Amino acid sequence: MKRILLASLGLTLFTLAIVAAEARLDLPPADQILSTLTPGHPRLLATAADFAALKRRVATDPQLKRWHAQLREDATRMLGQPPSKYEIPDGKRLLATSRRVLGRVQTLGFLWRLEGDRRWADRAWRELDAAAQFKDWNPSHFLDTAEMTHAFAIGYDWLYDAWTDAQRRTLQAAIVKHGFTPGLKVYDQTNWWVKTRNNWNQVCNGGLGLGALALAEVEPALAGRILDQSLNSIQIAMGEFVPDGACIEGPGYWGYATTYNFAFLAALQSALGTDFKLSTLPGVDRTGWFPIYMSSPTGETFNYADSGSGRVHGPQLFWLAQRFQQPVFAWFEARTDRPHPLDLLWYTPAQTDPVAAGLPLDKYFHVSEAVTLRGSWTDGNATFVGFKAGKNNDNHGHLDIGDFVLDALGERWAMDFGRDDYNLPGYFGKARWDYYRLRAEGHNTLVVNPGKGPDQKLTATKIPRYESKPERAFGIADLKDAVAPDARRAERGVALLERQRVLVQDELLTDQPAEVWWFLHTEAKVALAPAGTTATLERGGKKLSARILSPAHAKFTVMKAEPLPDSPQPAQQANNDRYRKVAIHLTGVKDLRLAVLFTPAPKEGKPAPALDRVVPLEQW
Repeated sequence: MKRILLASLGLTLFTLAIVAAEARLDLPPADQILSTLTPGHPRLLATAADFAALKRRVATDPQLKRWHAQLREDATRMLGQPPSKYEIPDGKRLLATSRRVLGRVQTLGFLWRLEGDRRWADRAWRELDAAAQFKDWNPSHFLDTAEMTHAFAIGYDWLYDAWTDAQRRTLQAAIVKHGFTPGLKVYDQTNWWVKTRNNWNQVCNGGLGLGALALAEVEPALAGRILDQSLNSIQIAMGEFVPDGACIEGPGYWGYATTYNFAFLAALQSALGTDFKLSTLPGVDRTGWFPIYMSSPTGETFNYADSGSGRVHGPQLFWLAQRFQQPVFAWFEARTDRPHPLDLLWYTPAQTDPVAAGLPLDKYFHVSEAVTLRGSWTDGNATFVGFKAGKNNDNHGHLDIGDFVLDALGERWAMDFGRDDYNLPGYFGKARWDYYRLRAEGHNTLVVNPGKGPDQKLTATKIPRYESKPERAFGIADLKDAVAPDARRAERGVALLERQRVLVQDELLTDQPAEVWWFLHTEAKVALAPAGTTATLERGGKKLSARILSPAHAKFTVMKAEPLPDSPQPAQQANNDRYRKVAIHLTGVKDLRLAVLFTPAPKEGKPAPALDRVVPLEQW
């Protein structure tokens, strides 16, 4: 009954997500959107009064003082660097240039508002003037255009008082020519990012939206049209926050998408006095939990899909903390070691750590179908495990249903590669499932009956059972439709025992004999016991043991992190020589219960309790 209820809940939440994604807020007509415009500049993200108040806070708050000093160091280095050039090194993207211009203008413009030092304004102008002369902002890869528009919006607005009329006209003309004109063409044709639900929607609408708010007085008709389109379009992507704020594209793309999404909402509020209730859409108030729960005590993340494993931070967490009175969001962002100007602007000292807030140790994110379990919020050596089901063909998705990462003793033992090179032939097309890092065999999951084609189906699977108790927490993923569609049953359970050990248990029931591979990728050194049923992983002077509990005949082997002989063998892809994979290979499988127990090296005098009996998943 419990399983049926959870499955029903999952279906209900999935239905809610679809309904929310299709919903629309009641917005004013395009020619009335700017009716509440705040006159003068600056008005994007902050007014002159906001900057004056921040200047007083920086003088007295130790955290803000440190961050201010770091930004000044960054800006001082910029003074000696040449302006950015029009460079598309991969033949597709101007994105690195757009991001460099944006980062420089934000930092220099911010410091100019706080200090009034002409050096910052003059260096910002050199950057903006150079980019204004570009032949275009590469609209064929519209992220480049959106981020550059964002940069020019900030440059126009924050430094407005530093510019001459001629300089303002130069920035205005560049935004209209290189930002608005190609942007309206995309809107009018309803091209793909306008109606998509992924990060492109949020970034492109956010960048163009800030440009419109910056030029609202001098280009009211164009600004109204841009805002009308962006406000309607961005709701589609924001529907993906339902029900609990997770990101199907992984934690890295959560950071990217929400940076633009919430900067746009903040700018609407500061410039117009309203975000038209966008921040009240379902799941927005909860999305700050996602990077927190995806982050391990080691400082890495559960980096599924094309995400990197670095910790996800962003000043939008301060904004979310204040908007929704969630001091844990602020606590998390306050630990960043790379402050952004918006960290200072949105900073709040109202912070609460997870223990004081009574935050649960574990979390299941619905629809994205990801679970994280941890031993502690305060111990950097605590065990952490994240695993997932989900949908393989979501944007930036991999064939990674059943994948898990495992951290303990301050080290990552089971790792996810994340992305490969986006410029590989067919990476976002028909060759995507040929690349090792994107295939199931390149993840810590099962591969059943491998062959030349995709080694998982492009389908959605769920986590029908999840439980979190003080001494035992687990999730069970239904793998059948993706991993073994011809099987009668295929499930993976991942359990955290005593908040320290991890049990990964797979159960497979088939009508025909099957070939099964079990994989774990690691950077650790691996030593196998003579019988092959135990593997000892060593890294950083620490050890973790992996022991096969079932079946009795299963044995570990150590393999190179490379495709199986019968898998696709692309000529170009990442070199994985520094990694290895621990594998279990079984043939003739019809009824399998494969259980592997991971135990961090116990503290002296504290051996781990025995675990001699494997309990079926249905009895968990």
